[in-house]
Amino acid sequence: MKPVRKAVFPVAGLGTRFLPATKAVPKEMLPLVDRPLIQYAVDEARAAGIEEFIFITSAGKTALENYFGAVPALERSLSEAGKTGALDALRPSQMTEGTASFIRQDSPRGLGHAVSLARRLVGDEPFAVILPDDIIRAQTPALAQMVAAHARQGGHMIATEAVPTARISSYGVVDIESSEGPVQSLRGLVEKPRAEEAPSGFGVVGRYILEPSIFERLAQQAPGSGGEIQLTDAIAADLGSAGVSGFAFAGERFDCGSIAGFLEATAAFALDRPELREGLSRFLGRRLGPALQAA
Repeated sequence: MKPVRKAVFPVAGLGTRFLPATKAVPKEMLPLVDRPLIQYAVDEARAAGIEEFIFITSAGKTALENYFGAVPALERSLSEAGKTGALDALRPSQMTEGTASFIRQDSPRGLGHAVSLARRLVGDEPFAVILPDDIIRAQTPALAQMVAAHARQGGHMIATEAVPTARISSYGVVDIESSEGPVQSLRGLVEKPRAEEAPSGFGVVGRYILEPSIFERLAQQAPGSGGEIQLTDAIAADLGSAGVSGFAFAGERFDCGSIAGFLEATAAFALDRPELREGLSRFLGRRLGPALQAA
């Protein structure tokens, strides 16, 4: 079984829920504490052994390419000033030459279409897909958990988590035949079902490991929900030949595609930082104490 060495990052979206900020700054470049969202996704991929990074972008996303490019003048200035801490902070944003590729998606035709554009670069091997909107706080990075399981399992693998019934219609939902630990053997997937028709309480989260057969399915896939090419529909169509499993990862997910989720993630990751925890805790206590007492 071939190892998972490549990851696709679909980042072509407009981020309209974050307007007007995203008029000038791509959503994946919005800072979560002191790093942009895309950096968390790339760090998770690196921790899982990913060696090649494929970004599916759109017009006006030059900030993303600039971020991962070298800045010799800045690095030289910091070095001459003895600012080693700032230099260390820059290192995660540096890509080894030749490991990052950028493909433009000219029209917003859905996640499945975005992934299909990576076919030539992925080639004939399994690959990961990471949606940077989903930030996962975990002791062992979520994708690393999945890569370890995929090495034993093979086939397509989809990250899942338990979703409240009131929100299940916003998710792709897995139909579970059986479970062994975090690995779920699946009968199928349903894109955004009504709550009463959902086959389980587990929704699909933005982490996937896919076999190359998915590209042929995507090429044949008709538009689905929202008139877009849905990745979950193509995975479901490949159920009989490639095999599909869910993976209920251990960790806490934040939906940073929403303002509320982004704020929750900011608080959680800031509280994880020893140099920020005490001051932020005091501030939150002062702000929330009276409201909690009144409640």
